[in-house]
Amino acid sequence: MKTRTLIATAAVALTGVFASSAQAATPTEVTIKGQEGEYYGYVKSQKSSCESGRTVNVYKMLGGSPSPSSDKKIGSDTSAPNGPDGMWNIGNSGFKKGKFYAQVKKNSQCGGDLSPVITR
Repeated sequence: MKTRTLIATAAVALTGVFASSAQAATPTEVTIKGQEGEYYGYVKSQKSSCESGRTVNVYKMLGGSPSPSSDKKIGSDTSAPNGPDGMWNIGNSGFKKGKFYAQVKKNSQCGGDLSPVITR
């Protein structure tokens, strides 16, 4: 009987740990648009606290797929409230041709994301 109680207690405790960690990060989306070297976009989430105040990095893709650790970082900005989402804008980066994407990193409250790649 003690073994069953111990197993049941451990199972309930583990379920609580997994449930709380799964709910920790609210899904977040980052978008990118731009032309002539000026790139901007939005950080979108169900929680407004996950939309503004987020650092967005913009990269020029060097290989066949996005890789923030090896691609060229061309700028960054902090998202600010703008309508229903957080807007970011790196201004004119000087990089007019190539493939570009944006990244917002995960934190303890909010998920991270890579934008779709745009080609200019």
